[in-house]
Amino acid sequence: MRHKKLLVLGIFGLGLLTLVAVRAQQVQAQQGNTLTALDYIEIQQLANRYAQAIDTCSNNGYDYADLYTPDGEFVDNITEEGFKQGGLVRAKGREQLAAAAGGGSLGCKNVGWKDWSHLMVNHVITPTPEGATGRVYLVAIGEKGPRDVTRYGGYEDQYVKTAAGWRIKKRTHVRNKAWSNPLLQSADLN
Repeated sequence: MRHKKLLVLGIFGLGLLTLVAVRAQQVQAQQGNTLTALDYIEIQQLANRYAQAIDTCSNNGYDYADLYTPDGEFVDNITEEGFKQGGLVRAKGREQLAAAAGGGSLGCKNVGWKDWSHLMVNHVITPTPEGATGRVYLVAIGEKGPRDVTRYGGYEDQYVKTAAGWRIKKRTHVRNKAWSNPLLQSADLN
């Protein structure tokens, strides 16, 4: 008899825990701070498409620009000038973003990263009420030859879901040490 009571209490407890978990998921969904597995995959694909679009200057830079929202912006917080200002908007809107990829009015003729391959690695995505944020390391292959591999800091992103799918609202290029523990930084880390 005692075992039957414990079994009933255990089943009741599991049912209660399940109801609490389901309710927590419903509250999170209503607050807009959960992502589905598909959302994560689509945001990761956005980062991958970004690398390919900037490497190839495809569609005269507009494939790159179209990864952003119409008012999307690219912020420089990696160069000396951008870092001193705490972030400098380098491109905002479709035309400026296409030019930032080397296209638009520049016509893909003088792209500074010719023969490079941009790699987005260790992508971490966090849900927010507005959509999601992300951090991803930027590694480039080929700047100083085919065997050269260099980390160029990373990107801090704000993503929003639009009728056309997930898009970058704001991408900030940050220095390597932006996410490093100061105790682990070497003097030459930018």
